[in-house]
Amino acid sequence: MYLRVTQRRNADGTTVRYYQLAENTWDAAKGCAVPRIIYNFGRADQVDGDKLRRLAKSILRVFSGEEQVAAEPAVRVIDSWPSGGLHVLGQFWHELGIDQVLGDKTAKEKRKQPFERALFTMVANRALHAYSKLYCWEQWLREEVYLPEARDLELHHLYGAMDFLERHKPEVEREVYFRIADLLNADVDIIFYDTTSLHFEVDEEDEGDRDGVIRGSGQAGGSLYPAPRKRGKSKNGRGDAPQVVVGLAVTRDGLPVRSWVFPGNTMDATTVQRVKRDLAGWRLGRCVFVGDAGMNSQQNRRELSLGGGKYILAAKMRAGDEVSKKVMTRAGRYQEVADNLRVKEVVLGDGARRRRYVVCFNPAEADRQGRHRKKVLELLEAELATLAPSKRGAEHSKRVCELLTSDRFGRYIRRTKRGLLKVDRAAVRREEQLDGKWVVTSNDDTLTAEDMALGYKQLMQVEVCWRMLKSGLRMRPFYHWRPHRIHAHVTICALALLLTRMAEVRAGDTWRNISAALQTIKVVEYERGGTRIHQTTDVRPELLRLLKALKAEPPPKILGARPAGSA
Repeated sequence: MYLRVTQRRNADGTTVRYYQLAENTWDAAKGCAVPRIIYNFGRADQVDGDKLRRLAKSILRVFSGEEQVAAEPAVRVIDSWPSGGLHVLGQFWHELGIDQVLGDKTAKEKRKQPFERALFTMVANRALHAYSKLYCWEQWLREEVYLPEARDLELHHLYGAMDFLERHKPEVEREVYFRIADLLNADVDIIFYDTTSLHFEVDEEDEGDRDGVIRGSGQAGGSLYPAPRKRGKSKNGRGDAPQVVVGLAVTRDGLPVRSWVFPGNTMDATTVQRVKRDLAGWRLGRCVFVGDAGMNSQQNRRELSLGGGKYILAAKMRAGDEVSKKVMTRAGRYQEVADNLRVKEVVLGDGARRRRYVVCFNPAEADRQGRHRKKVLELLEAELATLAPSKRGAEHSKRVCELLTSDRFGRYIRRTKRGLLKVDRAAVRREEQLDGKWVVTSNDDTLTAEDMALGYKQLMQVEVCWRMLKSGLRMRPFYHWRPHRIHAHVTICALALLLTRMAEVRAGDTWRNISAALQTIKVVEYERGGTRIHQTTDVRPELLRLLKALKAEPPPKILGARPAGSA
């Protein structure tokens, strides 16, 4: 017997539930069990809940809860694993068609290795826990997640899949981009591009052959790579260590389009030609390339303009060129276009030599920079007051050199004829005139000054991606030294970034919060009545709402059942 709950929908749309005491009896005519009503308690909202509790309590006095559990078939819980994050990432992987693209490439090469499952395993691991490939195979896959279709993977499958991905990277990224094209803004397709540096915990640079290249090995054999680990200008304060430069192109929503790996001594401005060449033919429509001041050079502007290409680039304001001498000093009123954003358009030259600039001003940022400079100058005055009067031959004391070369204080210091260090008030006034300002330039006359300013501000999406790659997805430390494996590792991180950014865009929350909530959905393995069952825990209402926002289906209840003791 059991408490049966039925419901009826009224004409006004309300639902009424009824409680009944029932038992299932076999109906030979129908050939199935049918419920037989023993007692009707009536409408649920009119039933006295206390009476039902007293009835249940009186029953348990005769047949206790412990005896009831003992009378049921024995249940032995064996293990459990968090599964919600893996479930959602798997649905995104399928929705973007990455499994199909990799499957087609595998079939075309007539290979039977499980490269697609191996790559999904590494991408999901990077998004959820970010372990090394060895730990991913040795521990995470076997002990920490429920992914039965990948349990038979061997370590060589993971490394082979990396080589496979590197060999087909351009085609895979291109096909995946076409599948996310509907997420792009249909009005103006904007591609944001930026670079960062990632260092290695090694002492020596890669040498390569006499031409500075290294030949790939293994399944990436035959490919030539410039020696990647080189010393160069570091963006994370590790100029002492060899590094690589990583480039990333993303959409306005922060969805990565493509990634690149350059040798560590590559200058940012020299990467633009390669980026534009690799994105050619991607049906980007009206594509506007957005980059920071490090990309702005005469050669890059010419390269981006070829074939009708459009760009929005930041301009350096302290280079002593026409921006600092003519644009920043041009009189005119600012037009307010958004909260804390004012713009002023400046046009220099005529005809083919016409150059269009927009000076942007953020009052709140100007106030912040002014307050920060005031504190810096107060500290600098205190530092200068502690310096002993300069003596002959002591002009280059260690402390003086530290102050002159300091990124924090150096710009505000001048040396007098007597060798004394003083605050350069002229330099302070020049910096005050730049507070809260930045300059952008574009060759697209259809973009308004507001479009140019807001378009460049969206370049911050790349900074968000860098933070996620470096901290959340832990792109480094690198555990690889072969060039093609370094490239493949970066591509795997970019794919993980794509899946996590999809979740963030759809749910409107951070991946950290999303994954923490999803990981409360677990798969439980237990034995009952001679059967071993894998079952998903009940999904709470708030998680159902999250899955709906992510456009992901809830996981199935029963994932597998087999006789206990079978392999």
